[in-house]
Amino acid sequence: MIDISLLSSRSRQLAGLDISSSSVKLVELSANDRGGLRIERYVIELLPRDAVVDGDIANFDGVADGIRRALRRFGSNPKNVAVALPVTFVSTKKIVMPDGLRELDMELQVESEAAQYIPFALDEVNIDFQVIGPAGTPGDIEVLVAAARKDKVEDRIGVAEAAGLKVAVVDVESFAIEAAFELVVEQLPNSARGKLVGLVNIGASSTTFTVLRDGQRLYSREQQFGGNQLTQDIARQFGMSTEEAESAKRGDNLPPEYSDLLRPFMDSVALEVSRALQFFFTSTQYNAVDYLVLAGGCAVIPGLAEIVGGRTQVQTIVANPFSDMAQSSKLASKKLQAEAPSLMAACGLALRRFDE
Repeated sequence: MIDISLLSSRSRQLAGLDISSSSVKLVELSANDRGGLRIERYVIELLPRDAVVDGDIANFDGVADGIRRALRRFGSNPKNVAVALPVTFVSTKKIVMPDGLRELDMELQVESEAAQYIPFALDEVNIDFQVIGPAGTPGDIEVLVAAARKDKVEDRIGVAEAAGLKVAVVDVESFAIEAAFELVVEQLPNSARGKLVGLVNIGASSTTFTVLRDGQRLYSREQQFGGNQLTQDIARQFGMSTEEAESAKRGDNLPPEYSDLLRPFMDSVALEVSRALQFFFTSTQYNAVDYLVLAGGCAVIPGLAEIVGGRTQVQTIVANPFSDMAQSSKLASKKLQAEAPSLMAACGLALRRFDE
């Protein structure tokens, strides 16, 4: 039957653990006295080069060690964590079924539907489902079904357990980012109600462009372009290893000549965003977006939002899901603001603590 949860929370006490291609990130949130959210602690720990390749954990010991180092710096042992699979590892489908079914009957119908679109035997996958809400026809509900290969799920669970953690939730990376995005969109005028917002998540090796309106995804496309390009340029220019270049880039510890590399890279980012917009326009009925939100590690580059906005002629902001949250007194606000765009997935995973 349905095995491990891919969508539903099973723990009231957990932190978000994002295992990306360049680092592991941990975020812990709590509820404050006024019913709002509070960020208690977070940490970003770099991983060895090629420890995670195309979402696969290629260096199990290297990733487990990275999580252990992160936990030592975290200042707390959360025990339970939510992790995420890359969207390329997960098959999702929305189905309609009668409202009021018993859970067992829903599971049987989900498995029947899943067998029709999953290109693997059912005993090779984990399947989960979540009720989205009423369907277009009376008496029916819309249900999101998610399925992932068991070996992909077990890799994430195994590496977390090797570091002493228990995985309570396995989510989908894009869903986690969109959960955090809901906190960001509230900062736009009128919470961008009825508006099209382009979320540009610039990771180490790829950039995902997603268009949403009122929380509903209208379009998504991934491009093979990311911050690794800048890291490699730094390594070549200054005779560093890739690890040294990544660390220097994140620590803002580079000579003035770095600007000669940085501006062309920012122009490349703006060009990629412009191309993503054109793909969106040519493949849908839309011909404009109202806002752009930059997320991911590269979004912290000073002036990038202005360059992207200038090229695309779209109002552009940098994502900070913690902007309206209370903060632990132990956190440095300026540092958190600088690193917030890279914590979107970890924040979204941490939010699973508050699932009903």
